[in-house]
This record gives sequence, structure tokens and C-alpha cells, in this order.
Amino acid sequence: MLQSYNIAVIPGDGTGPEVVAEGIKALEAISNKCNVNFNFKEYGLGGEQYLKDGTLLPDDTLEELRSMDAIFLGAIGHPKVQPGILETQILLRMRFELDLYINLRPVLLFPGIETPLKDKKPQDIDFIVVRENTEGVYTGGGGFLKKGTPDEIAIQESINTRKGVERCIRYAFEYCKKRNKDRHLTLCAKNNVLVYESDLWVRVFDEVSKEYPEINTGYQHVDALCMWMIKNPEQFDVIVTGNMFGDIITDIGAIIQGGLGIAAGGNINPEGTAMFEPIGGSAPKYEGKDIINPMAAISAAQMMLEHLGEKKPALILQEAIKKVLKNDLISLEAGKMGMGTKEVGDLVAKYIDLSPSTAE
Repeated sequence: MLQSYNIAVIPGDGTGPEVVAEGIKALEAISNKCNVNFNFKEYGLGGEQYLKDGTLLPDDTLEELRSMDAIFLGAIGHPKVQPGILETQILLRMRFELDLYINLRPVLLFPGIETPLKDKKPQDIDFIVVRENTEGVYTGGGGFLKKGTPDEIAIQESINTRKGVERCIRYAFEYCKKRNKDRHLTLCAKNNVLVYESDLWVRVFDEVSKEYPEINTGYQHVDALCMWMIKNPEQFDVIVTGNMFGDIITDIGAIIQGGLGIAAGGNINPEGTAMFEPIGGSAPKYEGKDIINPMAAISAAQMMLEHLGEKKPALILQEAIKKVLKNDLISLEAGKMGMGTKEVGDLVAKYIDLSPSTAE
């Protein structure tokens, strides 16, 4: 039986449409290879639309996104739009309104890709960061007093609820169990200084861990964890953490896996829809030049397949990604790949087509 999915596509700004096109090319190749179909619907959200008519994220569009099986995002960010407008009114609004409370970031070094870490190999860099995605300092709590004066006070509050913390931690335990690698879950917090926020995380983590005796657990302060991610990344299997710390450590993860040219992430509501995207942003200086690396977007498409439960198609796409990275690309950097954006996508599609496996 043909399995069909409704996918919202938000190409966005800058190089977003270029990399999204190659991600869709890979998904269409998967559709031709496997017993799966994708119904794509494009939404013109982003800087260009905002500059044209002031549209950000209409309520009716938000409701349509809520009903989709998944959302494929290119990038949101425009040099002619004041920073903060698109990010808060489109990206953060989608995150909060759709309750995309899990940010999932694989940190995986593929064969043939260089890492800045001395003597580290693919088997040493293979872990997952589960970041709480809707609470913490990103909720916007706080404000100014006497703004613009010498006595100005700025307050930024970190808001953490028992419900929000627990559902993120439970997701991390379940993911660690399903991943079935080292079965080790590390909590990242800062309970020696941020005593209230971190105390909640530690207490809930310890309570939930009793329900998962098969999972080994550990704790690290965020500053120590940043150090160990660089010195000994092989010690990590799954890491769970709050919103701000997750934002920081996943950027370190992107660099040690080879850079933003390969880093992808998912924003997930396990009970609803999910959004997948490359991490590198809109990169407007490369727009229209056919030199941006689309592999992060293609990797985001691969994550989407996994999330949808299409394990064999996801494996086929991942193997195609591996082959292109190992055999064909000179570098992950824009303009230094040895080929154009579209050529990279064509190669991924070719390897999918030549794959001996099917997902039927």
C-alpha cells in the first residue's frame, strides 16, 4: 500500500529556496524508489513576503501547518528586515503555537569529513542532543526599567515548568532507549549556580530515570560538557538539556561534525507535527550563485523520513548522503565543494536511484 504524507514547504529567504529544492529532489527520488508519496504544499513565508505586504504568519496558515505531517523549512532571515521581526513572529511563533517542544540535533561525523578535533574519527562523534524548545529564556519573560538612562535595568527571566521539563526528559529517555547505542543519557545543566532552574531539571531527571533502569545516566555542568564535547566526544550517546544551553552546545556539535554545511535539526511535537531544517541560516551573500552546500537540507529531509517512521527510505537517503560526502565533495564550504548546489542534489538522487535496496 502506498503511504502518502502531506508536507508543508517553507523555502524562506536567501539560499533557503536553493537548498530546499535539493532536499525535495532527494525526497522525490526516494518516492520513485520506495513505496512512499509526498504531497508538497509551499508557503511563501519570510522576508520577501514581509517586505512586499507586511505578511508574517497568518492565523489560517498556522492552522494549515498544524494539520501537516511535517514541515520542511529552508531558512528565515533577510538583511533588509530588522533583526528579531521574522525570528519572533514566524520562527518562534511556529515553535510556540505548534508546541514544537523538542529540538533534536544529531551530531554525527560522516566518513570522509574532516573535524577540527585532533585524531577524532566518525566512531568518536556520534551522539544526539535533545533540547527543550519552548521554555527557558526564550519565552520572552522580563523587561526594562529606566531604559536609555544610566540607571537602566534589563531583566531576562528563564521560565521552566514541571510539565515542560518532564516531557522533554521523558522524550530523551525514550529516544535513548530506541536509539539503543550506548544507552547512556547525560543531563546538562548548571546546578551549582542556577540553583532553582537546574534543581527542577535534576529532580525530574532523577525521578524519571527510575522508570528506565536499562538506561545509564550522568550529569555534567554545561561548561564542563562544552569542554568534554571537544576533548572526548566519544563519551556521549544522548544529551538532554534546557533551551539556552541546548542552543549553545548544538552549535559546538555542528562544528565538530564538520560545520554548518552538514548540520540539520528537527523541531518536534511528538503528539503533533514537526519541522525539519538545515541549521546554517539564509546565507544571503551566497544567494543565487549555485554554490551553497545543500547537504544540511538533504540531511534534514532524512531526519524527516525517520520521524515519519519510514526507516528504510531514511536509511537509503542516509547512505546516499554518505557516498556523496565521501566520494564527491572536496569541501563542505560554499564555493569550495568542487561542484554546484544542483549538482550535489543530482548526485544524491543518482545514488538513491542506484541503491540496491527498496523500502517496499
